Amino acid sequence: MEVLVAYDVNTETKEGRRRLRQVATVCLRYGQRVQKSLFECRLDLAKLEEMVAELIDIIDAERDSLRIYILPGKRKHTVKVYGLDHYVDFDEPLVL
Repeated sequence: MEVLVAYDVNTETKEGRRRLRQVATVCLRYGQRVQKSLFECRLDLAKLEEMVAELIDIIDAERDSLRIYILPGKRKHTVKVYGLDHYVDFDEPLVL
């Protein structure tokens, strides 16, 4: 399934800045960054649950926000990008 992960971590404290780095690190393991706090991931249900559990353990629910959007179809049918797009489709051939 195609999933968007968006987050807003309160970075007013040292602990908040640490949480921000930890959230980004977890998201990078499961998908690719398309904007500063937005990741696109292609996951099965087990990996989605694993990622969400990791992220919930990191965030402070009283100060931070985490949103998971499950897209209803393939990225090319559900995401329209205007302007710069850093997304790499790893299912397509990569030319080096």
